[in-house]
Amino acid sequence: MTGIKEIAKRANVSISTVSYALNNSPRVSEKTKQRILKIAKEMNYIPNRAGQNLRRKQTRIIGVHLSSYSGSFYGELLDGIQHMAKELGFDIIACSGEKSRLFLPQGMIDGIIVLDQFYPDEQLLEYANDGHSIVVLDRQLEHKNIRHVLLDNREGIKQAVQSLVTSPSETIDIINGPKGNFDSRERLETATREISKLGKKFRIYKGWFTEESGFIAAREIAREATNESPIEILALNDEMGIGAYNYFKKNDRFKDTEINITGFDDLMVSRYLDPQMNSVSYSKREWGAVSMNTLYKMLNGQETEDKLISTRYRTT
Repeated sequence: MTGIKEIAKRANVSISTVSYALNNSPRVSEKTKQRILKIAKEMNYIPNRAGQNLRRKQTRIIGVHLSSYSGSFYGELLDGIQHMAKELGFDIIACSGEKSRLFLPQGMIDGIIVLDQFYPDEQLLEYANDGHSIVVLDRQLEHKNIRHVLLDNREGIKQAVQSLVTSPSETIDIINGPKGNFDSRERLETATREISKLGKKFRIYKGWFTEESGFIAAREIAREATNESPIEILALNDEMGIGAYNYFKKNDRFKDTEINITGFDDLMVSRYLDPQMNSVSYSKREWGAVSMNTLYKMLNGQETEDKLISTRYRTT
């Protein structure tokens, strides 16, 4: 790969002169600059942006760490982040996995937004201690360089459960999310408390916030159900609710059974089910935009606060 040393040799000038020309510095004449740029183009010179960014100590790139890219949920969230980033003059990189966690300490990005339950708290706190700016969407960590932008899980689930007061089912079947997941924990704690207040019972089934896990949970629910009794399912996200819907839709045994499913996330596809699935709604684009704006303020030394994104129960 051609470097500035090779360009300097061919142009018969110093390395610093080449550097000034490539960076549009007024320290070289226009004639010299154009001659150097022509030579650089002929030699297929590619600027080392990573090195330039390290020297400038700013990349204007944000890392968005996700645990998965599947489903429509992440698309809307990333769309909100990307639009706000563009407005603020930043680019984003969506990434996942252990190696991508080195982007921040290596200076390849300016800050990170995290929605990845597998990203260790200890590593985030270590980076925060080193002065890096971090916004988390899936946990609570107390540090001056970390801000939370979280969903109001409790209010949304509370509204959803209160809507079940007239349900003919005496037992609510809850499809839980991944163990250790912040959103799953908040939603489950609220759901069990509010269901008990209604004087109803509940059963909890394992899930992983995926459509497949909702399908598997529904199969377990079906084993304990009778054909005559209505079934009331509270899935702690829409993906699992859709999985449960697909199971019962394909099972002729329950074609005459009243089955109601409530989810969380209000994915667009949930509105096209027949019957439609009720869900807890919020703006994923707003969540992303607020997260990006919060991180931008942190990077610029502005005062910021933790944020809570409002949620509300949507019924068909």
